[in-house]
Amino acid sequence: MKSVSRNGLRLANNRNSLATIRQPLYTIFMFPQFCDTKLQKAIAHWFEWMQSERRYSPETIERYQKDFVYFLSFLQDHTGGELNLKTLLGLEAADFRAFMASRHNAGMQRVSIARILSTIRSFYKFLAKKEYGQNAAITVIRSPKLPKTLPRAIAGAEAEALLDGSDILSDIPWIQKRNMAMFALMYGAGMRVGEVVGLNRNNAPVNDTTVITGKGNKQRVVPILPQIQKAVRDYIDHCPLPLAANDPLFIGQKGKRLQRTNIAGMVRQLRAAMGLPEHTTPHALRHSFDTHLLNGGADLRSIQELLGHANLSTTQRYAQVEVEKMLDIHARAHPRGKKSG
Repeated sequence: MKSVSRNGLRLANNRNSLATIRQPLYTIFMFPQFCDTKLQKAIAHWFEWMQSERRYSPETIERYQKDFVYFLSFLQDHTGGELNLKTLLGLEAADFRAFMASRHNAGMQRVSIARILSTIRSFYKFLAKKEYGQNAAITVIRSPKLPKTLPRAIAGAEAEALLDGSDILSDIPWIQKRNMAMFALMYGAGMRVGEVVGLNRNNAPVNDTTVITGKGNKQRVVPILPQIQKAVRDYIDHCPLPLAANDPLFIGQKGKRLQRTNIAGMVRQLRAAMGLPEHTTPHALRHSFDTHLLNGGADLRSIQELLGHANLSTTQRYAQVEVEKMLDIHARAHPRGKKSG
């Protein structure tokens, strides 16, 4: 059993569930001895609520668990005693700020600190919602200011080169076809890597459209180009392992579902082998999809629907990249835009 230990706290991959968590599809939180029984039950209830009511993905729940480890570990040292609900509900603003400062002094980036603070807020909102108690201090804590970062797409020629070169990852024909199908769905249909590896055989995208369940358990209709349909069918026809209706669509040689980390590793290998830009990632393939649509004249609302963005502002961030790029090209190329020597 693999585990990650941090100051006496442990996360373990274990299929044995806690009594209060049913059908554990994710990493189980192993409670430290210095949390009393009532606090343990509250945390277990929180995780169960995320899974059963909020429908969070296993990956999202695992991230919450890991973030919460940092917070509880700090509190153990900070309070010097057994942790209980009364302790957590009685924390003051200075305690939360001390935790953020400890993470900063440990070298943690502001974006990571902001993410952990969001996890902590989620826990306290849950406590209030389920009437465990309230803590007013957490509401006045501000997240660290984050630099505005814009996504980067890769050029069409580079994306095509990545797809065409995907067969260098393996000498096995059916795996080559699998890789081509996966990359084609990200680049040609704008699917997230998690959405691609989450597909099952019974919802294989082999028709003109497919329904994808994305972030927040929201569904959207995604058009599938004929070339992509063919790539997916080609993979299915050549896969030597049985693919039952509810089985994962994209599998490894042992028949297990591929994970996002597998896809990220493949792209890293291709990036190094083909000399592609450093920002060539699975997400960059998806971003290239919307960039081509934008450059082709598609409106932002349509792109928002295709990408499954909950807010138009997210799509606008992508558009801003292309606007700034065009302005830069114009400034460098137009006679009036060139700086006088």
